Amino acid sequence: MDEVMADALGEHLLRYNRDHNENITMADLQGKWLWQVVSSDRHNTLAGYLRSDDFFSSLAVMPESQRVMRRLQERYEVFIATAAMEVPTSFQQKFAWLEEHFPFIAPSHIVYCGDKGILDADYLIDDNVRQFRRFKGEGILYTSPHNAGIEGYRRVNDWLDVEKMFLG
Repeated sequence: MDEVMADALGEHLLRYNRDHNENITMADLQGKWLWQVVSSDRHNTLAGYLRSDDFFSSLAVMPESQRVMRRLQERYEVFIATAAMEVPTSFQQKFAWLEEHFPFIAPSHIVYCGDKGILDADYLIDDNVRQFRRFKGEGILYTSPHNAGIEGYRRVNDWLDVEKMFLG
């Protein structure tokens, strides 16, 4: 969900730059995680954003994701998997966000997990290659600054690429 359907990195940057009067950009993060760019004495601030009451409910929708997801559901059984166990306080916010922005996805098709290797699916589109390690289907890497330069996976840069890959 995060960094594939929901722009968590954009919200993280917005809050961090606002609160610390900085101007970290997506370009600054090429090949790095935000945590690698921000000084270690501010890591608690980054973690605090994730635990806030409104972080996940404030996320912008990735362009074209709603339209393409509707089309995918016409042809495939689609599940949304989120590694919400990493931030257990996010469950309700993520559910409300999906309900607001993707109301056509049934709650029965939303999977909260930690390790996505438990999923029994043909494909997993994710920005984090660690989610592919135990996944038995094909992992498709959704481009995000932190995964720049990673090879060995089919890659999609945006939802238009997803549409082309699965819907022609």
